[in-house]
Amino acid sequence: MSSEKPNTAQDAADSSDTKPAAPKVVLTADQQAIFNRIAKNENSELRLLLSQYKASVDFVDENGMTPLQHAAYKGNKEAVQLLLDQGADVNSSKHEYNYTALHFGALSGSAEVCLKLLLAGADAKAINSVGRTAAQMGAFVANHEAVGTINNFVPLKDVECYTVARGQKEALLPVVLLEPFHSFIMQVNIHPVRILLNLQRYGLLASDMKNLRAVLVEMMEREMKRRGEVNEVMAFKYHYLGYVMGEIVKHRDYANSRRDAQQEQKTDFVELFAKRVLKPNKDGTLEYVEALVRECVREFPFRDCTIFRQMVTQLASKENLAPALDIVRAAINGQRGFQDTITYCSSCGEEKPDKKCSKCKEVQYCDRECQRLHWFTHKKVCSRPSGAAGEAPNAAAAKDIDSTEISEQLQKTSYY
Repeated sequence: MSSEKPNTAQDAADSSDTKPAAPKVVLTADQQAIFNRIAKNENSELRLLLSQYKASVDFVDENGMTPLQHAAYKGNKEAVQLLLDQGADVNSSKHEYNYTALHFGALSGSAEVCLKLLLAGADAKAINSVGRTAAQMGAFVANHEAVGTINNFVPLKDVECYTVARGQKEALLPVVLLEPFHSFIMQVNIHPVRILLNLQRYGLLASDMKNLRAVLVEMMEREMKRRGEVNEVMAFKYHYLGYVMGEIVKHRDYANSRRDAQQEQKTDFVELFAKRVLKPNKDGTLEYVEALVRECVREFPFRDCTIFRQMVTQLASKENLAPALDIVRAAINGQRGFQDTITYCSSCGEEKPDKKCSKCKEVQYCDRECQRLHWFTHKKVCSRPSGAAGEAPNAAAAKDIDSTEISEQLQKTSYY
């Protein structure tokens, strides 16, 4: 790998430092081969080399970059994991401008690489020679997904304490739910449907949601009571997640009561909640989401903090026409430019979904489940583009989701 990549990072930091003369570095044949394999993304060959390399993998090139830093800058999550498994120092700062592997991961734009580094103990507060953290460097080059991953990261030890019984009380969080709950609270996407799907994905819907909400309340209070390190953003995020979970529980209880009364034996509360969230009014506004978010902000108990006042001011402004969810999303994940260039899942709001409706080609989804949940409203406006009726099916369009198939599946499900 050439020395141009760290220079790119330095240019991004607008550094005025003069590059010092690079010290002469002598690499062994194996060390040079490891750098070469990383530069070419040859992961299989890299795995073989590392299995035979018995020394430390924290050697550096002429720029002070370790193999892990090179892999992070390439955005190669597999190579990053291989090096971490070999004991690579995740916080090495021998780079000439004090960049860590997390800095390079943020510059690569890979959220997955950043998460692997953070889970391995990367210091998110480490600064480079111009005083910038990894998140700041990522934001500078508009890698918002990576920045969101860094800013929403929660050390596992901050959650482990809730798996231990205190006094005569039972532990709020069963050990078996530690990792799923940890992953859940680090989600960047705060759309209510995505929160619901993540609860389902991590197996938390069947757990005691009351205790999970109690954990979130305690985590919120802890963030606001830290001496000198108050994190208002994460405190509000915990409050928001707990509030939305409460709404989901209400819909689950309602669905269960109807099932018990045999009024709607096929009622799916996941679908019930999603329909409530995604149902637009005549103007296209998601009234339920608007009301939910505003009430959530209103119930935040720490009213003197900056984030609360900021959101209330924006929500009360007659000049601000942004939906309440967008205001809260910006408060938690930061303001972002060029929003019109980003595509979102029409169901859960996830960024850059890779599937779309096979009929109209105009709406995008994460997967079939997201389209299933959105189909009740999209089918009213979905139409095949003109001229498409006479076209032969395109077998290459593997990423299209067949709306007909979804419709057939939904005929077996009752709606309210």
